This record gives sequence, structure tokens and C-alpha cells, in this order.
Amino acid sequence: MQLEMTLIDTAKAAPLAVEIDTMVIAGWAGRDAAAMEHHIRELEALGVKRPTATPTFYRVAPNRLTTAAQIECSGPHSSGEAETLIVAHQGRLYVGLGSDHTDRHVETFGVAVSKQICDKPIAETLWPLDEVAGHWDQLILRSWLTTAEGRVLYQEGTVGSLLSPQDLIARYTDGGTLPNGTAMMGGTMPAIGGVRAGQRFDCALIDPVLSRDIKLAYDILELPIAG
Repeated sequence: MQLEMTLIDTAKAAPLAVEIDTMVIAGWAGRDAAAMEHHIRELEALGVKRPTATPTFYRVAPNRLTTAAQIECSGPHSSGEAETLIVAHQGRLYVGLGSDHTDRHVETFGVAVSKQICDKPIAETLWPLDEVAGHWDQLILRSWLTTAEGRVLYQEGTVGSLLSPQDLIARYTDGGTLPNGTAMMGGTMPAIGGVRAGQRFDCALIDPVLSRDIKLAYDILELPIAG
């Protein structure tokens, strides 16, 4: 699958066509055992079984990646999660922003299936990973959820609470490098007030050192379930 992205580095912005043939979602990727346990219990409260290993690497069809402003989901039980996106392209690593949008009802009986059910929105912007590697732990992930009651802060924290890209890649490849054409979402943090659905999800990856951010926003269209 080819994605038309925009590469923004400290010098310029330029179009970048990226071919993705492998999509991986790193689940249960927290560095902090207490915070990860909180997220596991958060999902257990929804009926999701505890993982047998952490992290877990889920494969998803690359054509689930989308830069569209709206996704369609069956029923009212899906929700987003802000995550970093690591992309390997022509021997170089890039970082972006994505949402591991997941059907929470399906997740209760099959986590891997739930990852495949929903599209995975991503921002169109990428940064060279080497520009942020030296201050990676200072990057901030933040998300907001819009429901009938309004827009509220949904997630917030530094990516220092999650395993680094280098650590995730090493675990996924048994010490190797991320193959060209691979995109990997790098884990998320607990939801403020618990995991829940909404009509719109927006998030940001903030670099306080280089004073820039990547933003992603999309609407969720609920499709009726017949039968």
C-alpha cells in the first residue's frame, strides 16, 4: 500500500511516498509496570483477557491504514488510542502519529481480530526518527474524545512511559532492524476516565524540544448492526 506523506525535518517540508507492506501494532508496550497494569485492568473491566506476554505484536493488513478524515465502524463500541507510528522506508526510520482504533466488543473475545476490524487513522506528517531520538522520552502524546457531552482530554503523557522504538524493534525482530516497508504503532497510555466510545477522536504528538507537533483528527461514523 502506498501512502502519500509529508516529511518535515528541521530544514524543510517535502512530499514522501511510502510503500507499506507490513503493519504491526505493539500492544502492552509500557515501560512502567504499574501503568501497564492499570491499562490491563482497564481493559479487563471491559472483558478483555489479560495478555500472556508483553509486549505483544499484532499483525494488521496494511490497507487498514488511512489518512481519511472519517472512518466507519460497526456499532457503538469502538474507540481510538493515540500512538507513535514508526515507519521504515529506504533504510531510514521515521516517526509519525496514529490511532489504534479498536472494536472493544470484539476485543473481549479476540484481541487480534479486534485490531483487524477497524481502520487505523494516521497523520500525513512524518519526522526523521534521528531528529527526535536524543530526546525521545520528552515527546508528549495527548488525545481528546468528543461525545454528546462535548470534547474532553482523553489521554496525556510522555512516550517515556512506553518502550522506545529501538527496544520494540529489537524485540520484534529478535535483535535485527525493522525491514523496509514496515509500519509499527508503538503502544499507548491509559484513558483518563476509562476507555469509551465517541463521535470524534483527535490527538497530537508534541515535541517540546524542537517546538513542533503532529496532529491527527477523525470522525467516527457508527454503522447500524442488523440482525
